[in-house]
Amino acid sequence: MRAAHHAVRMTGPSSPETRATSPGTAAFDHLPRPDAVAALLAVCCSPAWAEAMADGRPYDDLDALLAAADTQLERLDEAGIADALAGHPRIGERAIHSATSAREQAGMSGASDEVRAAMAEGNAEYERRFGHVYLVCAAGRSADELLAVLRERLGTTAAEEARRTRTELAAINRLRLTGLIVQDR
Repeated sequence: MRAAHHAVRMTGPSSPETRATSPGTAAFDHLPRPDAVAALLAVCCSPAWAEAMADGRPYDDLDALLAAADTQLERLDEAGIADALAGHPRIGERAIHSATSAREQAGMSGASDEVRAAMAEGNAEYERRFGHVYLVCAAGRSADELLAVLRERLGTTAAEEARRTRTELAAINRLRLTGLIVQDR
């Protein structure tokens, strides 16, 4: 199902305009539920998260929407997290699942073959060790930085990595939700 593009441009979080009901959140709040769920699934592929977020409307402002996103992510069980992770390509994969992922991983676009090979090897090791894709909020990070973070995270425990994965999912969700609300004005 394609996400609906009914968002309205507004300013960023914590601005005076977002502390009062904003046009962007108001437009989102008034979407029919199926359209809201579809838009939210483009943010996070967990149906449980998207449905809970759609059902939590109305949101007074972007800050309230982002806070709810964090809360709903924390409420996801392991299956919900697995659903969310299924929507994320491996860092450095040339075949990116979506334009959003391609933009977020732009730092990998100029990576050398050596860095790409190291990333592919690290991704495989990470998946063997933790059982899911290596997830990091890649926006604004260079290929070398993404590889360094991967190598550092390979040294963590499963419990630490589970917490870190949720933290990274939250950051990605916040970035994507902000984009959803600020686009198309």
